[in-house]
Amino acid sequence: MAAPPPIRVAVVEDDGVTRARITQSLASDPELTLVGEYATAGAALTGIAVRPPDVLLVDLGLPDMPGQELIRVVARQYPACDILVFTAFGDEAHVLDCLEAGARGYLLKGNLSHDIGLDVRDLKAGGSPLSPLIARHLLKRMEKPAPKDDAERLSPRETEILNAISRGYTYAETAGLMGISATTVNTHLRRIYRKLAVNSKTEAIFEAQRMGLL
Repeated sequence: MAAPPPIRVAVVEDDGVTRARITQSLASDPELTLVGEYATAGAALTGIAVRPPDVLLVDLGLPDMPGQELIRVVARQYPACDILVFTAFGDEAHVLDCLEAGARGYLLKGNLSHDIGLDVRDLKAGGSPLSPLIARHLLKRMEKPAPKDDAERLSPRETEILNAISRGYTYAETAGLMGISATTVNTHLRRIYRKLAVNSKTEAIFEAQRMGLL
């Protein structure tokens, strides 16, 4: 039986030293082949259009575009590409934003093993490589108890607004769809945040989906 073709990997990292470290590790793995290394999101999008990878490793602190936005674009245009974040940002907001954008794994640079090829192969096999701190963030979110009091539940209008926001509509577009003002949309969102005990749109969407409200 013929061996499967190598997994095509591309790296987006603006720091030359880190990029060299990652690409050298990937190049030493016979099951992987490096098809691109980029210092900016713009260069990555140009290169991916010519040589699309199976796995894209993305840093978040890029000079020309937030890494989260690059993830969103690649996930939309190249759905067969699995995206793995590697970054210094380990806070919950960044994690949730990247996973919502389409990332399938999240590694912290300080905890990257020398053999990152293991994480790439795990991702391509259907796994979700996560640094321990990131896994704890997600477990903490899952352990959060759902509201028991009906008064804490979202109203039909609040659910409708959050559903529109989760589908990518802006606040102004949501207001237009529902025949209300943008100020009213913001008022409803503040109530949603309070009821769900969150502080951002991304957290509200994640929590509402976890609770089965969306």
